[in-house]
Amino acid sequence: MSDRSTRILRGLSLFAAVFAFGLVMFGAFVRLSNAGLSCPDWPTCYGQVTWPEHAHAVAKADAEFPGRPYEAHKAWREQVHRMLAGTLGVAVLVMALLAAWRQRWTRVLVIVSAVFAAAGVTMYMRGEHVWSSGLAVLAIALPLLAAIGLRRPGAWRISVLALAVIIFQAMLGMWTVTLLLKPIVVLGHLLGGMTTFALLAWAALRYAGVGADDDRMAGLRKGVIVGLVLLGCQIALGGWTSSNYAALACGYGPGSFPECLGQWMPPADYHQGFILWRGIGVNFEGGILDQSARTAIQMVHRLGALVVFCYLLGLAYRLVKRGLRFGGIAVAVVLVAQVSLGISNVYFGLPLAVATMHNGCAALLLFTLVANLARTQPRRGDRMFGKLEARA
Repeated sequence: MSDRSTRILRGLSLFAAVFAFGLVMFGAFVRLSNAGLSCPDWPTCYGQVTWPEHAHAVAKADAEFPGRPYEAHKAWREQVHRMLAGTLGVAVLVMALLAAWRQRWTRVLVIVSAVFAAAGVTMYMRGEHVWSSGLAVLAIALPLLAAIGLRRPGAWRISVLALAVIIFQAMLGMWTVTLLLKPIVVLGHLLGGMTTFALLAWAALRYAGVGADDDRMAGLRKGVIVGLVLLGCQIALGGWTSSNYAALACGYGPGSFPECLGQWMPPADYHQGFILWRGIGVNFEGGILDQSARTAIQMVHRLGALVVFCYLLGLAYRLVKRGLRFGGIAVAVVLVAQVSLGISNVYFGLPLAVATMHNGCAALLLFTLVANLARTQPRRGDRMFGKLEARA
């Protein structure tokens, strides 16, 4: 690959990573402001590319969707979120093309994947859902095959892999609307957004040359990977808490933290709280679980937060001791900020700004671990994603 292409990939991956972080924040804002179903169709909003603005368009929207009255202050948020996601998708497609261009067959797979994705959306809008789903599966599978077959390791493979992830993320966004905020789908959409951000951040760091000169930090790298796994589980618990409207299950104000409803061990139904699939056709907006099930979710989320806090604080100390002073301090600072925001969410009754920052801070914490992982990984090749090559 030419130096020019590498420079373009370096800049584009940085732009995409920053853009993805902003999209995670805006997506949290949309979800937490209860705007997730403000456009009852997909990918249009009440049949429009943007959203209804004039009186006759609003009247038509209300007539066509009587079960979902038009709310202008919410609809624009949802549709802008979709537009921003589409913009990120185009950026990732360009990254994947540049990364795969050197090998003809991987280049063809990426191009065909993009064509299938576009055709799938068109067929979905025409009501041909079976064909649309089939094309979507192929659109996801093709870049996965391209990433596996790509001879270049590390950032190049991640750039192609990110295309598969973001296409699947688009499908999750569609299902979030069509399945009426089903918690498992909303959770998947959150994890997909975080995964997209992490992959793009990793690619940006590796294209920028971030890495170790040798493999002397292999043991520390394993500790960072464990931290990433634990953080991923905790983000999933947070998504499950939010999608089941259990953030305030322990109340708010005095008696809500560290106690729950003024008790250390309140009544909790852990079985009902963690049933992942509850059928199709149920509207989950506002939540359907009873108090004891939501309490169970909140208690597990808090326990997970305690485990992650202790582990990452210890990891931060290890990073500093091994010479990664800035990386260790960054983990500790963002970790404390995240816990503080979580406690503030409960105590002050889930203010929208604080809840949105809590999601953004989770992404920042994820980034600090990804950055430390890149810093401990040898520059020449990535053993996690491909065989070491003599030349990058």
